[in-house]
Amino acid sequence: MMVDVLLGLQWGDEGKGKIVDYFAPGYDIIARFQGGPNAGHTLYVNGNKVVLHQIPSGIFHANTVNLIGSGVVLDAVTLRKEAEKVAAFGIDCRKNLFISERTQLIVPTHRALDKASEMSKGESKIGSTLKGIGPAYMDKTGRNGLRVGDLLDKNFTTQYIKLRLKHQRLLDSFGFQEDISSWEEEFFEAIEFMRELKVVNGEYFINDRISKGSKVLAEGAQGSMLDVDFGTFPFVTSSNTISAGVCTGLGVAPQRIREVIGVTKAYCTRVGSGPFPTELNDETGEQLRKVGSEFGATTGRPRRCGWIDLVALNLACMINGVTQLVMTKADVLDGFETLQVCEEYVIAGRSTREVPYQMMKQEIVPQYRSFPGWKTDISTLKSESELPEKMKAYIQHINQYLGVPVKYISNGPGRDQIILS
Repeated sequence: MMVDVLLGLQWGDEGKGKIVDYFAPGYDIIARFQGGPNAGHTLYVNGNKVVLHQIPSGIFHANTVNLIGSGVVLDAVTLRKEAEKVAAFGIDCRKNLFISERTQLIVPTHRALDKASEMSKGESKIGSTLKGIGPAYMDKTGRNGLRVGDLLDKNFTTQYIKLRLKHQRLLDSFGFQEDISSWEEEFFEAIEFMRELKVVNGEYFINDRISKGSKVLAEGAQGSMLDVDFGTFPFVTSSNTISAGVCTGLGVAPQRIREVIGVTKAYCTRVGSGPFPTELNDETGEQLRKVGSEFGATTGRPRRCGWIDLVALNLACMINGVTQLVMTKADVLDGFETLQVCEEYVIAGRSTREVPYQMMKQEIVPQYRSFPGWKTDISTLKSESELPEKMKAYIQHINQYLGVPVKYISNGPGRDQIILS
């Protein structure tokens, strides 16, 4: 068993990028297994903030191989821009970035369809990032899409035109009139760049490396509560964000998986529409947003903020088989007098510790347990023994409720700001 999984347990934005970057030196391969450029994984390299959307977060480690797996939908334009961004740090993606030939491509008309569809929904918008991810996954399941391996086909342009014409009929039905010729120009320029990269038969590539002793860290995008099957449907992403997605997204067998490392904030956030039982629409919520700099790495949108939700977190731990937890942004809570932890929902007068089937169609009243805040700056602490006793009590309660230990605590954005507990 040589594959460990690292994924988010909330609605994304848990700080996975930094955590993957922290773990990367212990692995030979970092592999993205699902999602698209709606992911925003933030790293700090030599004091500089870098946000990656498509390239795995191990790219800044020279001895680490980075693989974009078959379960990802890939925007060539975003990939090219990111490659240029990391090149400024002396990293050449042509050396240690590999792309599975089965990876689906996001084409310009996917972006147009995403925008047209979202606009047509009016007040029922789901909060799409308008990156074309949903339409690309729809083409995948509809067996219409183009894949990275098709770039090697001399008839690629013909295949693209055929797909574009199919999309145009849908765009006409939406009344979409925007000129996307500049998007197409960018797309084909980026396609030429992609032809310089290493395209591999992903499933054979990764299994061969595993059989030779390579250690793999599978990097998830978004969060478990955005899973297309088990998340807060329909306010979800278009892929399986949970650990099961590793098998289908990389082509590895279940028995290959060892540790499942779940990442959760010390509180909770969400971007876009959808249910959020512990959301705080008050001064406390605004304080969390301000102190935590809670604005989307991809969209820049203000994140909705609230207390940690152990009911939802327990579901995420269960369906992922989480073996250890990483708690991020613990330092954001340093200044709070009192902290709240949601332990149950009350729905129609009944208490439950289960996430209901359709959260939007029923009133959910979160039931909280209060904890005293530690009122201490923890950002400079280096060991568990230095943690305030009140913080230890907060974390210990989470450990006991979930039955999964918090092994790592992130106490700031820097690479070295992680405490092993």
